[in-house]
Formats: sequence, structure tokens, C-alpha cells
Amino acid sequence: MGAEVLEPGEAAADDVVLSWDGQDVLAVRLPQLSDSLDHILAALQRRHGMPLADLDRKAKQEVVRVLEARGAFSVRHGVETVAGALGVSRFTVYNYLNRENASKNA
Repeated sequence: MGAEVLEPGEAAADDVVLSWDGQDVLAVRLPQLSDSLDHILAALQRRHGMPLADLDRKAKQEVVRVLEARGAFSVRHGVETVAGALGVSRFTVYNYLNRENASKNA
């Protein structure tokens, strides 16, 4: 996901410091959520072996389900980013999300 490993003394307030037996061993700097979305989209594209825009509708719906489970749509401009990667409109992404949520509530 693009995290960076640091020495504990280099850790900032937002970094995660890992300790072992009471000693700080290393720090991990997590990427910004928007960077993570790019990494997730790239991984999904590698998994499918083709650009996400070339997938059929059913596969695109599955990609949206995976992205929703990973919190992609809590990122600012997440829907727009995903729509661009899938080659569909924002409206289509919202329809995929609504369809998924409706099937969960049924």
C-alpha cells in the first residue's frame, strides 16, 4: 500500500511506532488515503490483467464492491477517481453502489 519504514526517532505524530519488549523498534508512515486508492486501483488492474475500463459491467461492479469494502469512497474525490479508472460516469458508480447496498438490505 506504499507505507514507508522509518527509524523510531524520525516518526511524526501521524506515524505508527512499533515496539518490542518496551523498546521502539521502527516506525511506519502510512500513505495518504488518496495515494492508497491509486495503489488499490493499480493492484486491481494487475489482478484482472487489463485496464479496468476494459472490464465488462459485471466485473466493474465487482471492482466497485471491493473498493467500497476497502473504504475507497471515503476518500475525497474517490467516486470521480474510480469512475475515471473504470471508464464510466460518476452516476454509474453511484448506481453500482446503490445496487450493492440494496442487495445487502434485502
